[in-house]
Amino acid sequence: MTEQNQTSLQITEFFIVCFPDLQDWQSQAILFAIFSVAYIIALLGNLLFIMTVLSDYMLHTPMYILICNLAVLDICIPSVTVPSMLSHFVLSNRLVAFSACFIQMILYLGLGTTESFTLMIMAYDRYYAICKPLHYPSVMTNRKAIQLSVVCWIVGMMAPIIPFYFSLKLPFCGPYKVHHCFCDYAAVVKLACADVSFLVDFGLIIALLVLLIPLFFIILSYTKIIMTLLKMSTSEGHWKAFSTCASHLFVISIFILVAVFVFVSYKTFDFSEDVRILGAVLQNIFPPMVNPIIYCLRTKEIRDSFFRTIKNTTLFPKV
Repeated sequence: MTEQNQTSLQITEFFIVCFPDLQDWQSQAILFAIFSVAYIIALLGNLLFIMTVLSDYMLHTPMYILICNLAVLDICIPSVTVPSMLSHFVLSNRLVAFSACFIQMILYLGLGTTESFTLMIMAYDRYYAICKPLHYPSVMTNRKAIQLSVVCWIVGMMAPIIPFYFSLKLPFCGPYKVHHCFCDYAAVVKLACADVSFLVDFGLIIALLVLLIPLFFIILSYTKIIMTLLKMSTSEGHWKAFSTCASHLFVISIFILVAVFVFVSYKTFDFSEDVRILGAVLQNIFPPMVNPIIYCLRTKEIRDSFFRTIKNTTLFPKV
């Protein structure tokens, strides 16, 4: 096909298929209800945590600054994809403009990368707080926590720029159906009228790097934390600390390993599309929904601050 024909046939919008085998209205209604509830819980839980930390000066510490950054990401990531996905469940028009699709793509990739590095910084913070408590006040300050959070955002949003730039240069002349619930990078790129094998592999390599490198340091940090906890004398302290570490690692594994699974699954041609899409959607919404419970409600300082705030809040002015 000549360059002129490619230009004349360049598509201007994509059709979002979502779950290929769940197109009946009953399935769509169930999916809409489940993901709507999960999204609302994620929004309210993270907003509540941010408001609690901002309103309590005692919580203005490095650990809670980092968790606040995570809460902001846990609001942004599902907000980039879930509202449009929910609209696809209830509206017959599933067309998405070319520019809107690519904007959603880079925001999703950038925010996901930012959260991956944020989780790594949080593990680093916990390592110093538990394993080197005497050095912690000098190593991790509020200023340092803010700086590290900003670095995570800068690196995270820059990481997908190169594959995103090259994907914009691709000719898209059909088909235009994206077999996903949102504009995922691999699902969109493979629709191009060109050989995209190198670009897909390049994107996979970057994705694995930004996911597995932080995961390595997270596992290393928690391994050292567990080894330090084993030296503690109280069994009650052991159980509480192990329970907290296990909860953290579980959610981190959901976020990172499921993302790795989704990216790698594109290399398997006979893999179920519905399973891949479900994995991507769960990775998108499950961690933001449970992070406020694991990082916040299970923390005594947060619970005390929350109930103190509720107690001191007057719903009606005193007469």
